[in-house]
Amino acid sequence: MAAKSSRLLHWYGSLPARRVDLVGDYAGQELFIVEGDGLLLRCFDDPKIDFTDGFQLLHAVYAVERFLQGLLQRKCVFHLVFFETHRELCIPRAAPPVSRNKYLLARAIIVRHLEVHLHASHPAVKIYTFSSVLDPLFQVYLQASGAYFIMTHDGANPCPPDEDPQLKGQEFDIESIESEEMRRRVMFRTSIFAVIDQGYNIALIDGLEWMDTKIMTTVVEGIRKSDAAISIDETAYASRFTGDEICRDIRSQISEDSTRSVLEEVSKLGARSERLLLTLVALKAMETQSVMDAQFVTAMLIQTLLIAHTSLSSRRLGMPAIDRSKRRELDEFLANFVHTSARILQLEFWNDLCTKASLECDINDMIDGRLFVTVWSELADGSVLQMLSSGLQTKLQGLLDIARPMSETQKQRALDKTVSKIPPAAPSRPFDSDRLTILPFSHFVFDKHLQPISITVQASRNVSGRSAKVFQEVSHWHNAKRRLDPKAAIVLSDRDKMRAMRRNQFFMAEMASYAASLTGVTGKILEPELITVSEDAKPAKEAVERTKENRDTSKQRKGQATKGASNAKAIIAANVAAKGGGVADKAMAAWKTVRANLDAERLQSRYRKAKAYLRDLPSDKRAIVQAEVEYYIICTLLKMYRILSKRTDGTNQHQIDGVMALIFSAIRGLPLANGLTKTIISQVKSIIQALRLPKVEFPAAEIDAKLSFDPDLCLSEVQPVATAYHEFQLLHCGPYMDRNLDSMPDPRVKTFNPDGWQRKVLDELDADRSIFVVAPTSAGKTFISFYAMEKVLRRNDDSVLVYVAPTKALVNQIGAEIQARFKKAYRHAGRSVWAIHTRDYRINNPSGCQILVTVPHILQIMLLSPSNAKSWSRKVRCIIFDEIHSIGQAEDGVVWEQLLLLAPCPIIALSATVGNPEQFNSWLTSTQRSSGFDVTMITHQHRYSDLRKFIYEPPRQFSFTGLPEPSFGTLGLDGLDGLAFVHPVASLVNKSRGIPQDLSLEARDCLTLWKCMCRHQTEAFPVDQTLDPDGLPQVLRKADIIEWEKKLKALLKSWMLQEESPFDKIVEDLGKPMNDTRPPAHYTSRPEESSVTTEAVTLDADDLYRTTLPLLCKLQERDALPAILFNYDRGKCERICLTIVKQLKDAETNMKESSQSWKTKIRGYEQYLASKSKQNPKKMAVPKKKGKANDDEGTSKADKMQDAASEEANPYANFNPDAPVEGFHFANIAKAEAAELAAIHKELNRRNLAPWLMESLTRGIGVHHAGMNRKYRQAVEMLFRKGFLRVVIATGTLALGINMPCATVIFSGDSVFLTALNFRQAAGRAGRRGFDLLGNVVFQNLTTAKVCRLLSSRLPDMNGHFPVTTTLVLRLFSLLHESGNTKYAVDAINSLLSQPRLYLDGPAFKDQVLHHLRFSIEYLRRHDLLSAEGVPLNFAGLTSHLYYTENSSFTLNALLKEGYFHELCSEIDTAESRVLRQLMIVMAHLFGRRPCRHSDQEYIENIVKHSPSIVFLPQLPASAAQILHEHNEQTLQIFTTYVRTFVDQHIDRPDNILPLTGISVGGSNNGDDSTDISMPASLRPLPPTLVRSPFVALSGHSDIFTSISDLCSTVRSGVFLEENVIPHLDIYPDETSTPLNAYLYDFYMHGDITALETANGVRKSDVWFLLNDFSLVLATIQTSLANFMKIPEASGGDMEDLVGGGDESNNKDDEALMGDSGYGSAASSVADGPIATSLPNRSTGGKPKKKVEDSWEVAADADAQKEEEEEEAAWDDGDSEDEGPQTVAEMEQGFLRIYKSFGKLKREFDLKFRAMFA
Repeated sequence: MAAKSSRLLHWYGSLPARRVDLVGDYAGQELFIVEGDGLLLRCFDDPKIDFTDGFQLLHAVYAVERFLQGLLQRKCVFHLVFFETHRELCIPRAAPPVSRNKYLLARAIIVRHLEVHLHASHPAVKIYTFSSVLDPLFQVYLQASGAYFIMTHDGANPCPPDEDPQLKGQEFDIESIESEEMRRRVMFRTSIFAVIDQGYNIALIDGLEWMDTKIMTTVVEGIRKSDAAISIDETAYASRFTGDEICRDIRSQISEDSTRSVLEEVSKLGARSERLLLTLVALKAMETQSVMDAQFVTAMLIQTLLIAHTSLSSRRLGMPAIDRSKRRELDEFLANFVHTSARILQLEFWNDLCTKASLECDINDMIDGRLFVTVWSELADGSVLQMLSSGLQTKLQGLLDIARPMSETQKQRALDKTVSKIPPAAPSRPFDSDRLTILPFSHFVFDKHLQPISITVQASRNVSGRSAKVFQEVSHWHNAKRRLDPKAAIVLSDRDKMRAMRRNQFFMAEMASYAASLTGVTGKILEPELITVSEDAKPAKEAVERTKENRDTSKQRKGQATKGASNAKAIIAANVAAKGGGVADKAMAAWKTVRANLDAERLQSRYRKAKAYLRDLPSDKRAIVQAEVEYYIICTLLKMYRILSKRTDGTNQHQIDGVMALIFSAIRGLPLANGLTKTIISQVKSIIQALRLPKVEFPAAEIDAKLSFDPDLCLSEVQPVATAYHEFQLLHCGPYMDRNLDSMPDPRVKTFNPDGWQRKVLDELDADRSIFVVAPTSAGKTFISFYAMEKVLRRNDDSVLVYVAPTKALVNQIGAEIQARFKKAYRHAGRSVWAIHTRDYRINNPSGCQILVTVPHILQIMLLSPSNAKSWSRKVRCIIFDEIHSIGQAEDGVVWEQLLLLAPCPIIALSATVGNPEQFNSWLTSTQRSSGFDVTMITHQHRYSDLRKFIYEPPRQFSFTGLPEPSFGTLGLDGLDGLAFVHPVASLVNKSRGIPQDLSLEARDCLTLWKCMCRHQTEAFPVDQTLDPDGLPQVLRKADIIEWEKKLKALLKSWMLQEESPFDKIVEDLGKPMNDTRPPAHYTSRPEESSVTTEAVTLDADDLYRTTLPLLCKLQERDALPAILFNYDRGKCERICLTIVKQLKDAETNMKESSQSWKTKIRGYEQYLASKSKQNPKKMAVPKKKGKANDDEGTSKADKMQDAASEEANPYANFNPDAPVEGFHFANIAKAEAAELAAIHKELNRRNLAPWLMESLTRGIGVHHAGMNRKYRQAVEMLFRKGFLRVVIATGTLALGINMPCATVIFSGDSVFLTALNFRQAAGRAGRRGFDLLGNVVFQNLTTAKVCRLLSSRLPDMNGHFPVTTTLVLRLFSLLHESGNTKYAVDAINSLLSQPRLYLDGPAFKDQVLHHLRFSIEYLRRHDLLSAEGVPLNFAGLTSHLYYTENSSFTLNALLKEGYFHELCSEIDTAESRVLRQLMIVMAHLFGRRPCRHSDQEYIENIVKHSPSIVFLPQLPASAAQILHEHNEQTLQIFTTYVRTFVDQHIDRPDNILPLTGISVGGSNNGDDSTDISMPASLRPLPPTLVRSPFVALSGHSDIFTSISDLCSTVRSGVFLEENVIPHLDIYPDETSTPLNAYLYDFYMHGDITALETANGVRKSDVWFLLNDFSLVLATIQTSLANFMKIPEASGGDMEDLVGGGDESNNKDDEALMGDSGYGSAASSVADGPIATSLPNRSTGGKPKKKVEDSWEVAADADAQKEEEEEEAAWDDGDSEDEGPQTVAEMEQGFLRIYKSFGKLKREFDLKFRAMFA
């Protein structure tokens, strides 16, 4: 058994795990299962719940409900499942033996309570109980529920028992505890193994953290194949007592009849309480076992009455002091009562009995242990009846009669029985009065908003001696004469300016090359349009009128458009008839020449080239020859059809149907062609008749002309279409249907006719209104942005539009598209159309452009920059937020939300994937209105091209002999072996999800669904005749299908809601193709290649890597490339690519060795080289030299011409035997010039990329993820868009808005991050508008259940964040002060503070937000970052610059101002190594914090302690920990005061309602003597809490909190208090039990990436990003200190230019490749420049003379100095331990040493960083 347990634990420890946002990154609105006992263990393990001295059951119920309510608030969808075998797993380690039964009773009561009450408040949350995880009923439930994953506990406890603070003071047997711990772990992990073996992932409930609207937890990823060495023997670890054993024990004492008898007695008293019934039945059962002390019975009944009739807030009680012997008796009675009650609840009849009797299920508050003990002890004072009202006295008498029938004398004796006198309870510690005061503050912008807040202002405060000493140095540095103008801090030399210009030119050249790969909607390369400033922009009023006109006269406009088109065609037709015009003659002559060449081509090539010829013709020439060329294409297709139809084996039926669909599509579009003649119309009508196609209406032709070719129709040889008109079109012509959806010409759009929704967007933009657009990928959102850009460019030369994208890849693409679309001439130098600004690089000047493309963080910096407040920020006229759903991200979402709140102009919000658009629009409307802008939401649900989904089953054996030849005319992958079609309706296996709004059906899906519904219809559920497709128009359009689809889905939805309907049969029937598919036995890629011999390779279906090439071969068969393969693991992406390339190379080598034709070709090539060498031996022998003068020395011009002619004629002239052989690569070599490819390879080779990456590019395969070299990623994007690369393996980097359309998207393998949202984003890449009429989506190595879930899941709702963070408040004050209170700054703050709903998905609680703001200001005041007048002080700049680290930046400030770094860095010159190690430990505690996964003791002993790596971060140095504890304590006082004042002023309702079920508990205290009473004073209740929830106060807790977590997790209802936005860090091990991962410190010590992966558990693909982020933190600190100290050679750089060491290294590589590596940014000079150790002499005597300030920045600095001097004067230095004032040298050396230490740390860290990734 021990061996099995060991294997199980080892297996579990080897599973990969990720820490994710459970909702935003993973689950969305997917159903998951919460394992009940794991939930209870997490809640019961809270040391605040008193189950030892007392038994505070209601507190435990509240804790469970609060947790579940937290899930629901964050929009989780879940079920609760309890397993009887897990019953005892809910008992925490610290539970003493006497208390174990309390937890079991609490478990039984909570289950019963939730089963009864939860349905009324949350009907979607179901509760189930099964015997075990192996219960067949549980397996059935798993399948039926469609649950996504299981949330459970894994039994881990990282704290050894002898170090557990909860066990301190207890007597315990460590062996017994360790045995219980092992049993718990094995039980939990046995069930984890069982569900993972079925393909489910696990989310750990231990270690789960609430972070704002996010749920951060560890997801353990399962594997499909179980470990054969592990078997499940759950019975060996089953609960000690099964339900039957428990019930068998109690049945002998309690029967159903006896229980009914008690119920009848209780009913006579007028009570309908399950609590009362259970108490009485338990007491009577105990009486049958042994004689009980009457006083216990009396006390229990009195506490039961008091629970029902006293208010919850009055039940806060202390624990009376009782001598040990009496306590033992009390514990024995209570343990017996609890045990008996738990067994009663297990009786089969109990639930039914209570339900039928209509008893109120109030057992959630059955027993209050403290109240019971207090009542029992208080009986010593005499008659207890004096404390009860008369009504309750009567009830008590009756209850005593039921519990223990006694005489009146016995009753009185029971009531009067006494115990020893107890001392009064210790008084509660009073709330510190100093906490109810705040420091003075006043600012004219904030005062009017904060006016409603009333609180006492403290006159002054004390400052610690440590802070006083540091601030003395701060004052010295700020008093120094040397000042730095931030606008002119760094003066570049001419050489540096030249380097900067070259760098910009380098990036511009890249952009130009990138732009050349972009195409418009027609597939043509974009040409830039010259923009001139004009008055074309219509005023808002005219735009509104035009909007109304468009809506009212759309029909009229359609008619006018049609008429205009007819007139144009008539004119063109006349020109064609004339034939005498020069243009017409030349156009026809050119066409005849082209056609003659086309006639020599194969039919497929002829078709493609004719289409391309017509597409590329200029519009005037196209108008002349269009009709004839299109008819030529029809004739070509008809010849193909005749040839294909002659084959009788049926193997090419898909191709025949496809060609016929092409013929009909071409005929259907012909009436719109220019130049139609009578001859063409007549012949086409003959074709329609011969093929029995639907009739197409043609306009009357007024001209005729002879065709320039012989159509060769041979109509007698063609086979007509075998199916009816509608069925033919629905089955085969759906992708070719007319997609016109209310389209019509619009003068504002030149390249296409916009749809109605697009014209509405343009109208709103013309009216200068904000818009929120939700439309799927490929629907046509892109042009919206460029229309807005063009408007801004045409308006003037100063207006600015900002385009915000979530990723740098999208930023680059948009910048390139702007480069390709627009150009403009400016009158002044330094201006540009566009610029890019990201963290790691810029292109053009961001403040000198009109269109800025950037990421959210950079825009936030610019909008909050004081230097921009008077200039750039006021010019911003529009902000485009692309992929606006990124607001829901866990990391950067809050920045998006803050930008929306601060936007000074109308906005354009775009997204394809918003789950709750109406809710988001409501919030967006409220935020924009407060800024004076209206918002219009515009939605469009239909993609341009449909997506067809397939599941791939790889063959058992595969022989690769080269890529197959692609077929022609087929769309989709139907009919291919191993690819099973997935009908969208077949995915609706879980009816609880409903039908997603974006579940779309293409034409043939609608037909299949209609036929299936007809087959399964019943009398009760008929299919209406109006749904018959025969009722549709003869020639179908996309709009007709959309209407038909809507009706079919409405009927299907009505059937879905009714159990008796045939819905399940329909899903089962439509699902047969994907459920019944079988993998092919063998697949040979090119069976016709008989000359190549290769052995068949046996494939494992779960081998993601080796099964990818056969899938790509299948796509090649159907011409379904290019393809993007999405896998969300960077390492797997690379391995897939490596495997494919190796398979291609191995097969190519095999071909070369076995193919006689190849050997013959090589011999011919060798002969060619030999003959060429003989002809010109000198030329062959002497290598070419540079320079034209030496080229082809001794060769005449005639010789050159002769050589060239012979080269062209020789088949070996361009042959390269080392190049990939055709059929063994995916590259389309015709799509890229050789010179261009050579240039790309040269650039990439200079970057020292891995050789296999270069080789993969030559074979047409690329890898794309964020860890790849930037230049390589850019090359992959360009070559893929050009068509050279046809296979790209990528993570989600290509899913988010990037222009990388493809024919097929493959989801290669499952992932935690393959969610409904990411699926839709990635799948949207398929179906290239302008290229593909249909997109394919293939699922590889995914379970059918996961596929169905992805297709049927609705998009997750966007959750918001609380945006008014403390750093934002500080930055707003900086904006105000340093900009001189500009109008822009004042307006931004007024807009923010006027919001009615401050954050998305948040309530309208403006008063509370203002309180939170005021106490954020109080925090800044008390931590010396803000003056009383709102002037930023001291280290405010450093703290603000580290805004992206939020709470960590404030703890850094605490350590700085308290002098910790002064003390630590004082020995940097004498003990550098020790100082840097210590500094690194501190920094790793503050920044880049990654909590460890809860680990087992055996893991710690066997892995952690024996690892060469440092896994758990060493504890903070004692002095640093002490400072941070004091910081946290002060922060705790501030925010406790915040809650107290808010409750005082705004909350007057009692907090007595359970958070989940909404059940009210306790009496109402309304004074009715018969019902409710106050807690008797004789019981000495403690004062009620004001801040803490009274549910938690039941365990005796007051309003004195031990930590911020304590405050936030136990605060009363009605108060918003988010722990994540309170500036603090929990310090391990005192404030958190979870140790931090030491990956940063570990890397600093050894610089080994492998160790980080194996021991620290950091994925190799994540390491670079984590280290780069930390390096950026160090760079920010170093630069901020340099600016603070005004070090000339290192300060003054823009903070937004700072980059991490990794980005900096990449930038230097780029600079080196430009031929000059010396140029660097300001950030680089700070990071790598000299470390200053001394400064020039400064003036230290007296104040500087007053002078006229040169700039407002200097004036603002002077104001800050004045504020600091006033603050300094108010300090009370009485506590200072300084020996005296510091000298100038001492004051300067302190900060210099800190600066020097951080510089050395960064340099050393970056050296290891760069070395690792060199």
